[in-house]
Amino acid sequence: MRILIAPDRFSGTATAVQAAHALADGWAQGAPGDTVTGLPLSDGSAGLLDVVADARGGRLVPVPASGPLGSPVAAAVLHVPGSAGGTVYVEADQVLGTHLVRSHERADAARRGTSTGLGALLAAALATGARRIVVGLPATAASHDGGAGLLHALATAAGAEPGESATPLTEGAAGLGALGPDVAALLGRAREALAGHDVVLAVADDLPLLGLHGAGAVLGQDPAVGAALAQELERALGHATDLLERHAAALPARTLLTVAGTPSAAGRAARQEGSGAAGGSAFLLRLLGARALPGAEVVADAIGLRAAVGEADLVVTGGRVLDARSLTESVVATVARAALVHALPVVVVAEEVRTSRREVAPLAISGTYEVHDGGRRRPGGASTPVGAHADDDGAPTALPAALVARAARLARTWSA
Repeated sequence: MRILIAPDRFSGTATAVQAAHALADGWAQGAPGDTVTGLPLSDGSAGLLDVVADARGGRLVPVPASGPLGSPVAAAVLHVPGSAGGTVYVEADQVLGTHLVRSHERADAARRGTSTGLGALLAAALATGARRIVVGLPATAASHDGGAGLLHALATAAGAEPGESATPLTEGAAGLGALGPDVAALLGRAREALAGHDVVLAVADDLPLLGLHGAGAVLGQDPAVGAALAQELERALGHATDLLERHAAALPARTLLTVAGTPSAAGRAARQEGSGAAGGSAFLLRLLGARALPGAEVVADAIGLRAAVGEADLVVTGGRVLDARSLTESVVATVARAALVHALPVVVVAEEVRTSRREVAPLAISGTYEVHDGGRRRPGGASTPVGAHADDDGAPTALPAALVARAARLARTWSA
């Protein structure tokens, strides 16, 4: 029997690559006669570079960069050779991720955190000579500046004059209320820097930047930030995004993708789906001509998921939480849709399962299992808290070991 293991990342240090290895090891223990292939995936957030490098190789290019509050961070871009200079992959979570700030710094990061580090990664991506750039953007970020710092960094790298950069773009969201018309020159510089490049945003979530259901509203639900600060930042971003959209619409089309129907032509890009990814960096990049696509779909195409599914008899996928939202745009949903074309059974392993059989039925998911429940798991049953893993006798166990144990039991159940 041919088994394809194609998971997303799990909690803590369990990356998608590590999870795929653990599940494959467990399956080999439970069904040693099966042929097991690992193909870890990402939705465009943390782990994007590891997943693509695991499938396609490439060269990691170290990049000096800074985090949302200015501290140096270890970062890199991945250059995969190919036609027209190949493709370079950028993982925004390296410089914008929430893991880069402590709990007591979250409000400060929301107020004055900057996306400047992402600008450094994009400048490094451009320096590789690749004509295609894939930027993975997480759903949430430590900063919430609408890509202002990114704009400043890109324009500066493109040769902006000192007078042109005299704007509050590096002061975080709280300073954007003072943004003035001099930003137009920087937009022109940044768009020129990306001219002739196919810039694809692998967006992990479809939240808009502004509005009642936007990234700012989600930010306000964080007790460390609060509704009052979130509303203050929403007003500042409202001013800045309106100004940026009006100036971007007046710029000539310089990139491959700035055509009628893109956000720069349509207006109100800050309220369009996906514009809130990575604290609004998606908004700014779309103004510069990038196109936004579901992250899991972008990665699936890059690593050949559909071809791999076509060679399998059973597919195993999973991640941290399986809930109603993850049944639309996620690694699990992308894998399930690919398997559905071939009428293949799909088994999902998650740390928490919050769905019923009825909810997963449209994707033809055959079984849902939590990572560990002492062998009492039933498809579609109750869930246990994230990270609450134990051996059958109740003793705590590390997540990778729990994945191995769960996969071994699954193999004995599902292998022909």
